[in-house]
Amino acid sequence: MDLEKSPAERPAVPAEGCLTVAIRLPVRIVVLVLVVPVRMLWDALVVGGRFLRDTVLRPVGRVFQWVAWAVFVWPWVTLWRYAVVPVAKALAWLGYVLLVVPAVWMYETVLTPVGHAIAWVARGVGAGFAWVLRGLGAGFAWVLRGIGAVLAWVYARVLTPVGRAVAWLLRGLGIGFGAVALGVYRVVAWLVRHLIVVPALWLYEWILAPVGRAIAWAARGLGWLVRMIFTGIGAALYWTLRVLLVLPALALWRWVLVPVGRVLAVVAREVGDALGHAWRVAGHLSLAVGRFLGRLFRWIFVEPVRWVYRSVLTPVGHIVRDTVLRPAAEAARGVGRVTRQALATARESARQTRADIRRMLFGAPREPERVPLAKDRREPGAAGTRTLGSSTTALTKD
Repeated sequence: MDLEKSPAERPAVPAEGCLTVAIRLPVRIVVLVLVVPVRMLWDALVVGGRFLRDTVLRPVGRVFQWVAWAVFVWPWVTLWRYAVVPVAKALAWLGYVLLVVPAVWMYETVLTPVGHAIAWVARGVGAGFAWVLRGLGAGFAWVLRGIGAVLAWVYARVLTPVGRAVAWLLRGLGIGFGAVALGVYRVVAWLVRHLIVVPALWLYEWILAPVGRAIAWAARGLGWLVRMIFTGIGAALYWTLRVLLVLPALALWRWVLVPVGRVLAVVAREVGDALGHAWRVAGHLSLAVGRFLGRLFRWIFVEPVRWVYRSVLTPVGHIVRDTVLRPAAEAARGVGRVTRQALATARESARQTRADIRRMLFGAPREPERVPLAKDRREPGAAGTRTLGSSTTALTKD
């Protein structure tokens, strides 16, 4: 399998014009000359900033953090932990003891029995009222049944015949009035049809409709004329604006602004590429200069100091340690041991002297009496052991 791409599959490299090639080299030279000092100054500032951060700002920040914690946070934490929380717990316990416990006791031992008693009394009173109302309801029902029977007889024997007679009379009057009203309606309808409706239809068909059609035709013609006038004015304005504004603006855009924009785009792209290239080149130059300065500083200062430390100070320090410091340390340790022994001897002598003086003034201390054990108090010794044949008890002893 061929790993290389064929010429047809390779991406085509865009051809660069002579303007791009002519602009690239001088722009990159000028930008490189301008960017190298800036990049070196930037790298120097970065190195100085890192050194300042690691040697000054970070330790100072840690100190400020510790001081802020000790001044602002720790007092409040201590106050909360050792003052507010215990006081709150004590107040909660007091509130529980002084409020909750009495309230629960009052509810369980006083309010609940009183409520049960009130409910029992209310049930008894309600039952009594119900019994009284039940008796009164039975009496009222008997009275109402009597009144209902009387009213039913009056309705069946008096009101029903009178109502039927009145209904028959009203039905006759209604039929008469209906006939009269129907005749009057037919007369009025005939008069309205021949005096109003027929003349109005004739007026609409022969006068109003032709006049309306003529007015509509005249309005359509006037609208067509106004539309044609405005269409002509709009076309004239369109072509005037197109010739005076659009075509010059289009020509300016196409033949002036687009070529100038392309040239400026090429210049801007080349300036950007030149800045990036110059920044990278300046970074390499700055790195080389920094390494040279570091190596020079190492040759001038670090290596001599290291040589002095290794070749001069270290041997001198070993000699001083072996000839002066170690003997001095051994002598100091010997003096310390002798001093500790002398102090121990003095303390022991003082302790013996105090004991002798106490013995001469107050006498020797009494030794504490031995307390007999439980088994010694309960059981006799080997010589006085209880047996069945000897009289060693208080009851059988002679």
